[in-house]
Amino acid sequence: MINRIIRWSAENKLAVILMTAAALAGSWYLAKVSPLDAIPDLSDTQVIVYSRWDRSPDLIEDQVTYPVVSALLGAPKVKAVRGFSDFGFSFVYVIFEDGTDIYWARSRTLEYLSKVLPTLPEGVKTEIGPDATAVGWVFQYALVDKTGGHDLQQLRSLQDWYLRYQLQSVPGVAEVAAFGGFQKQYQVTVDPNALAAYGIRWSTPCGKATRKRAGASSSSPAPSSWSAAAATSAPSRTSSPSWWPAT
Repeated sequence: MINRIIRWSAENKLAVILMTAAALAGSWYLAKVSPLDAIPDLSDTQVIVYSRWDRSPDLIEDQVTYPVVSALLGAPKVKAVRGFSDFGFSFVYVIFEDGTDIYWARSRTLEYLSKVLPTLPEGVKTEIGPDATAVGWVFQYALVDKTGGHDLQQLRSLQDWYLRYQLQSVPGVAEVAAFGGFQKQYQVTVDPNALAAYGIRWSTPCGKATRKRAGASSSSPAPSSWSAAAATSAPSRTSSPSWWPAT
């Protein structure tokens, strides 16, 4: 059999060349269009529930993590529920059976999570993670000002109010997570003795500060209006802060 193939190939050189070229062209085309990942996603179908509360891990475990885990154990097609508590936050991993659609799993998680949210302590902020897997972290970058003209707070503001929304508008991007830097804050220091002297309740200055912040956000170019512009405009038309150099 092998001798016949060798003899036929030697006698039909043109046919061998044409078949080789066709095989190479087909291989190149399949390599371009085949939906293959460099790192195959072998992880389970899971939904992450993230809760924030400025309390110690033992309080978060008893009043946040445990109720959330107990509520999600009864969801359909749930294989396991794992909870982790730390200072100020809680993670609950809901792992579903193999083959479960991720969006169906997320909707079931929200359905069962809505039953337990009213029972959580006041101030707890709970949300589900993005529809991305453990191998979805594809790009990492750092904002560095080599001139030294901008501090870490300004770099973090540029990331949170400009670059973040431009990257989220890219098709296929599920989340842009920021680490490091300093988030801009406005702190109001209240003197309890002065409040007592004037007969003012503690809730009065807090309410005025909250209303002032809400009014400033709607009437002045505050970061909330910047984020809306960055999220709805094309990257080439998004304005930059006045203190950031043009590129």
